[in-house]
Amino acid sequence: MLQFCQIISNQKTLHVQAAKKHLFTGHRDCVYTLQSGGEPHLFFSGGGDGFIARWNLETGGDGELIGQLPHSVYALHYLPEKKLLVAGQNYSGIHLIDDHNKKEVASLQLTTAAIFDIQSFQNDLIAGTGDGALTIIDLDRWAIKKKIAVTEKSVRTVAVNPALGEMAVGFSDHCIRIFDLDQYQVKKEIKAHANSVFTLSYSPDNHLLFSGSRDARIKTWDVQAGYSLSQEVVAHTYAINHIVFSPSGKNFATGSLDK
Repeated sequence: MLQFCQIISNQKTLHVQAAKKHLFTGHRDCVYTLQSGGEPHLFFSGGGDGFIARWNLETGGDGELIGQLPHSVYALHYLPEKKLLVAGQNYSGIHLIDDHNKKEVASLQLTTAAIFDIQSFQNDLIAGTGDGALTIIDLDRWAIKKKIAVTEKSVRTVAVNPALGEMAVGFSDHCIRIFDLDQYQVKKEIKAHANSVFTLSYSPDNHLLFSGSRDARIKTWDVQAGYSLSQEVVAHTYAINHIVFSPSGKNFATGSLDK
């Protein structure tokens, strides 16, 4: 049994017990990203070996290699309506993959930097890269629609909030910037952390934005109060790389460099 997550609920830290059910092996280098696969039992992984694999929680065992890229993969994003997977190839661009036929259907040169996050809103694909750029891609035309650069520091994470018509973006200049999802203009800039902002997540009710940073702190921002700081917790001893909510939306878990 593994006690693995930090959860904030009513100002208390709870501990959740988790038991290992499966061990999936096959990557030859670090696994950098996981992405749900459109069905509850399927998920994808991408790693430093450039492998993109699909795994089945029901059958376990070996995964299926659905793509291999020349460089490492930090970001994957599944498009359920199109039943296609977008993979970010560091120092190059994005690839559109039909995972059922294990076939690449399109690619697009974006950057010579790392691709840290990929999200989508309606017909737009949003990629955040290590050169500080947000690139908006029109999915129908598979062409760059807009490129935004507000700083030279890396874009590390993107959280889209369709209900509010905006997105939060975390940068390595320690800031969170709020953009509208119409023209992708900056609405607000928050001096959020003492180091890079690695992960962002809106709460399921959209009332709070959660941020995790290289400074090992989790902060919550009150969206309805103009993203004012609501709470701060020293949650780990090293960088916080990811925040994910439980299916119930009542709790969240964090992953850190402190293991």
